[in-house]
Amino acid sequence: MIETRYLKDNIQNIQKLMTIPSLKNFETRYLGRLLKLSKIREYEDGERIIIEGDRDPWLYFLLVGSVKVSKGGVEITRLNQVGELFGEMRIIDSLERSATVTAMGRTTCIAVNTTAHGPWEGDGVDPDARLDFILILHRIFAEYMSVRLRATTEELIKTKQDLQRIREEKMNVIIRRHSDGSSSKFSL
Repeated sequence: MIETRYLKDNIQNIQKLMTIPSLKNFETRYLGRLLKLSKIREYEDGERIIIEGDRDPWLYFLLVGSVKVSKGGVEITRLNQVGELFGEMRIIDSLERSATVTAMGRTTCIAVNTTAHGPWEGDGVDPDARLDFILILHRIFAEYMSVRLRATTEELIKTKQDLQRIREEKMNVIIRRHSDGSSSKFSL
């Protein structure tokens, strides 16, 4: 991994953040604060970004490339859209990482340190402004999680339908065998 230092709160960096669809709703002052918590990270093909079971504090926005999300060695999905968010579940539930995320090809992300206090310390930020920032960030999490939950639900329904079809086909084969007199045992 190649990593920059924490990013600077300047107009060029804010304009770049505003090109990320999920960050368009942020006010520039909040984007400046987000920049102060962020680094750019580049990963090589096959390099792990998040490791299942870890407890790191990083949240990621995909800038360039593609990542594979897997659990227990089984691929769950691939993300390849600019601005896709990953690593948010650990931030919300404070549990261990639930999956491994691996770079597929050269991949660049914005990594946000969710435990850093730098942009809030000593700058006289109104507590309501800090709360607004956190609420907007959690709204982004909720939007991404909602989309992913819907996709997971659709996949679960399809899997259940496929399983039911397989069971029915197997039952039909058993019934045909039994009616032909070739087998007298039922086993499912």
